[in-house]
Amino acid sequence: MMRPSLQERIAEARSERDDRRRRRQRLTISRRDGVRVMANDRWLINFCSNDYLGLSQHFAVVGALQDEASRSGAGGVSSHLVCGHLAVHEALEREVADWLEVPAALAFSSGWLGNLAVVQSLLGEHDLCVQDRLNHASLIDAARLSGCNLRRYPHNDPEGALRQLRAQADGAAMIVTDGVFSMDGDVAPLRDLALAAHVQRAMLYVDDAHGIGVVGQDGRGSVAAAKLTANEVPLQLATLGKALGSFGAVVAGNADYIAHLAETARPYLYTTALPAAQAAASLAAVKLARREHWRREKLQALVLRFRSGALRNGFELLDSDTPIQPLICGTAAHALAMADALRMDGILTTAIRPPTVPENTARLRITLSALHTPDDIDALINALCRARDETRRRVGSAL
Repeated sequence: MMRPSLQERIAEARSERDDRRRRRQRLTISRRDGVRVMANDRWLINFCSNDYLGLSQHFAVVGALQDEASRSGAGGVSSHLVCGHLAVHEALEREVADWLEVPAALAFSSGWLGNLAVVQSLLGEHDLCVQDRLNHASLIDAARLSGCNLRRYPHNDPEGALRQLRAQADGAAMIVTDGVFSMDGDVAPLRDLALAAHVQRAMLYVDDAHGIGVVGQDGRGSVAAAKLTANEVPLQLATLGKALGSFGAVVAGNADYIAHLAETARPYLYTTALPAAQAAASLAAVKLARREHWRREKLQALVLRFRSGALRNGFELLDSDTPIQPLICGTAAHALAMADALRMDGILTTAIRPPTVPENTARLRITLSALHTPDDIDALINALCRARDETRRRVGSAL
């Protein structure tokens, strides 16, 4: 039997993506200035960034990065357990642990690596990982690579999670969920999931990439908003590259679990440490996020302004009070047409299509930042109305 050609397989897969309007292309941004970006020599108002608190270009964050780079250089030079763990990493971990009111924390080069580290270091063959069906891809990959049994429950369904736990009584078990779901913007029912975990002697792990800095008292995230502690949620992940405007991630929680990760997690042991300059920028961002409450207050006001304006004009939004405001378009063609029309009108959004989201739920993933103004929100709503009219003329739409 002839071995299949990888080149032919790639060509067939690409052709299928073209037929289904799922081809992905990168947009090159040449300049950034707050919520304005330049693409193809045109300035656009950016409504698809994860810079929720507007910290990525803050002078204190950039200044901390530059100052530490002048002392430590640009790279991480080694893994943490060789000679890559510097005082600034230690300071960042202490600051995040103090902010989240947990005993310990561990810095990672990315949220993806943090999620792989947690699941792979705690679960193995014959163990069970129960996950929300809409979890981030890194959590799914983490369970698959660990060799454990992966079961998925319907979105935000604690009863479904409990049923999956009861279906396998042997082996260690974890419930794993996003805190705030990146494509829907809704918040996981963490208190109910914590109860299900407790009843079944399972551990609850929360990837709070899109909650940290944004929700909960002092921006401490969805775990804090649910009034849960490290007793109920022994580990949670705080991404540094979204609301905190930097790069990397921190896993925080129970000190014994954190020590276990530092000593055994392959994605921690066998990769270069987060560059010190980036850690310094993250540390500055965390301090800003902790004390500048006005950013969350303004962000919430902008979310309310957008939702009221969009709903008043007949748009279909998902139930979200976070900065992630998905506008459902249905088909990939409609989502792409809307995004194209908005870009021609000076607005940058992203058309999110299957398989990232379920079939027939292609959408514009609209995200808001504390740097947006009320006028920006009004401009977005007006542009959405014009884009809807244009899309109806071109391809027809339920919008």
